[in-house]
Amino acid sequence: MPVPGDANRRPKKILVVEDVAFNQELLVQLLEEDYEVVTANDGVTGLQMAEHEQPDLILMDLSLPRLDGWEATRRLKAHVVLRTIPVIALSAHAMRGDEAKALQSGCDAYLSKPLDEDLLFATLARFLTP
Repeated sequence: MPVPGDANRRPKKILVVEDVAFNQELLVQLLEEDYEVVTANDGVTGLQMAEHEQPDLILMDLSLPRLDGWEATRRLKAHVVLRTIPVIALSAHAMRGDEAKALQSGCDAYLSKPLDEDLLFATLARFLTP
C-alpha cells in the first residue's frame, strides 16, 4: 500500500516524440509496463504535449517533420516551466559531432538508433530515479 507522498505511487510519465510509427510503437511497447507513455509525431505537437502533459522525461527524435528535434529541444529548454524536464535525444543518423550538437541544443543525454534496451533503461533510471 502506497504511503501518502510516496514518489512511487504513480508511474513516471514519458513523452515519446517520434515520427516513424514503427519506432514509436516499439518504444511504447518497451516502456508501457513501467511508465505512463504519451506520444507525439512531430516537433510542434511534441512541444504542445510537453506543455499539456508535463512529462517527467522526453525521448526526442532529432529528425522530425514540422519542427526538428534540435529546435524543439531548444524551445523546451527556453520555456520557464518545461526547461527542467530531461530530454534524451534519439538519432538514427549517428554522425560524428551529433551527440555534442544534441547536448548543445539542450538535450540531457543522447542515444543512437537502433536503441540498446539496456542502455535505454539505464539512461531512464539515471534521470527518473530520485
